[in-house]
Amino acid sequence: MIESVATVATDRPARYLKQLVSHLGREVDAEQSEDGQNGALIFSSGGCTLSAEPGTLRMTARAEDAERLAAVEAVVARHLVRFGEKDELVVEWSASAEV
Repeated sequence: MIESVATVATDRPARYLKQLVSHLGREVDAEQSEDGQNGALIFSSGGCTLSAEPGTLRMTARAEDAERLAAVEAVVARHLVRFGEKDELVVEWSASAEV
């Protein structure tokens, strides 16, 4: 497995986490913790864990290969940027060590 991480600066990380889980959960398996601070999206090509931290939404994408990882990154980033258009959210993925 390979993974990448994006830390998105926002004053409303839990709100965006909930919105991603709710919206993408219509198409993929998705779950959110009871406290609303963590979530997961499970795609056929890989997955993405979400964590609402003070001032940031941390997202970790995982997949078997670079092509699938890029697909997960693209879907999650595209939706988050669209949801956070007014807040001008920026998603930049950074490669992480192999799992």
